[in-house]
Amino acid sequence: MVKRSIFVAAVSGLLASCATAVPESAPGLSGESYDLLIDNGTIYDGSGGAPVMGDIGIKGDRIVYVGPQAPTAASRTVDASGLAVSPGFINMLSWAGETLIEDGRGMSDTVQGVTLEVFGEGASMGPWNAEMKALDRQRQQDIKYDIPWTTLGQYLEHLEKRGVTPNVASFVGATTVRIHELGEGDVDPTPQQLQRMRALVRQAMQEGAVGVGSSLIYAPANFAETTELIAITEEAAKCGGMYISHMRDEGPKLLEAIDELVEISRKSGAPAEIYHFKQSGRANWGKIDAAIARVEAARASGLRITADMYTYPASSTGFDAAFPLWVQDGGLEKWVERLKDPKQRAKALAWMRGPEATENTKLVVEEPDKVILVGFKTEALKPLTGKTLGEVARQRGKSPEETAADLIVADGTRIQVVYFGMSEDNVRRAVGLPWMSFGSDAASMAPEGVFLKSSTHPRAYGNFTRVLGKYVRDEKAAALPDAIRRLTSLPATNLGLKNRGSLKAGYAADVVIFDPARVADRATFAKPQQLATGVRDVFVNGVQVLKDGQHTGAKPGRVVRGPGWTGWPGGGACK
Repeated sequence: MVKRSIFVAAVSGLLASCATAVPESAPGLSGESYDLLIDNGTIYDGSGGAPVMGDIGIKGDRIVYVGPQAPTAASRTVDASGLAVSPGFINMLSWAGETLIEDGRGMSDTVQGVTLEVFGEGASMGPWNAEMKALDRQRQQDIKYDIPWTTLGQYLEHLEKRGVTPNVASFVGATTVRIHELGEGDVDPTPQQLQRMRALVRQAMQEGAVGVGSSLIYAPANFAETTELIAITEEAAKCGGMYISHMRDEGPKLLEAIDELVEISRKSGAPAEIYHFKQSGRANWGKIDAAIARVEAARASGLRITADMYTYPASSTGFDAAFPLWVQDGGLEKWVERLKDPKQRAKALAWMRGPEATENTKLVVEEPDKVILVGFKTEALKPLTGKTLGEVARQRGKSPEETAADLIVADGTRIQVVYFGMSEDNVRRAVGLPWMSFGSDAASMAPEGVFLKSSTHPRAYGNFTRVLGKYVRDEKAAALPDAIRRLTSLPATNLGLKNRGSLKAGYAADVVIFDPARVADRATFAKPQQLATGVRDVFVNGVQVLKDGQHTGAKPGRVVRGPGWTGWPGGGACK
């Protein structure tokens, strides 16, 4: 406690000397009364500049004053003395699309200060046709839900009407658009089909999508050639949107995958971002220098290339990332059928043991104790949750790859797993990159109810507080003002969002109050379902959703739309 008091006093003294740097209120607003005044806080406005002591006045859903001393009274005052006040954090890669239907509070992210969830890594919740809806109902696992929407815009509006705590936005999924027109097979689109795919992207952009998202290590996404991706991304670019991608390779061909992303950006005219920037597999850890150089060379050439990451040395996805793509041709059900066929199973397992195996495959085959089983659909298999693939293989007396195939057939799903294939040193270095944002690559959940039927990766409960606690405060891998910039204004700018991501008069009142000395993640790989600590208060659109670390039950979240939305005054930006 003594050390913390000394820390706070020292910081307060430093900040007081900088107080005059806080901007005054917007013209004409200084005489207005406020609905809410956050006073005496250490303000990090999202610009990356030095923090300052000051007040923030909020009226309705907008910030109307940011300055050293509020000139008028407020209906309610929140004292932020000794605490950091920042814009709400943006989760650049969220899988909360289903979990927010189940529980609109978005607990695991809300308690970390996340005020905007961005969906759409390859798959998006629209546009869907009748067959896609039927498949989704069939494949639903612990969470069951109706599907009254068809387009992506309708889905986002559905969430808002149901009531959700965070704001929501989405990319339109390149995989979703492909399945809509081509199904899940390894086929190329005809010129007519490609035109329809382009039209679907344009419609989604006009409904407010922020760009095109792809996930190219998976089937059927991997079946798309670069020219197809350029073509559909051109439609996003015409509407001011971006391209964002889980690239085609994150291991041996990492650099070639970055080159493809840069090519798509250059030829489509859209800025581009790399999802969960990493180097998978020990043999590829040393490629981080070259990967950074590739991005920075593209940026120096005039392209806007950025990245986002989660802050852990293990990934989490399904066994589909470890099995050959051909065995998954046609979709999940075809994959299961092929694994039931002795000849096709033998062929798939032989590939997994061969030289073309991916880094995830090598972990399955060679280091199965670095693969944790975290998500099953079938009740009979749920007792295996939390065990390693190696443990289960030894119990069954089979090879790990044979065991994985057995589990896929028995569960009828891809099975969610955790792969320990990354370097902690590389994670620490990437956290400090100036063009790096952050995304959990996880759903937003609560440690209760249906969410306890499966496990998860700790990034679902700790990704953002881990940035601020472990990497900023404890390890000095980044400076706090710049880390906040890359949690707020950088992703907002990349997404083309209007009036979000900064503490400025006229901006949306998405605000976080946290204690830099206490903020921390508590989730671990052994016990991932533990809420983070250190964030005291969170406001979304001017409404308090977290008070003294407890959820208020409020659900003021709205759809946040990209620049192509036709509902903007004067219409969208689509050319």
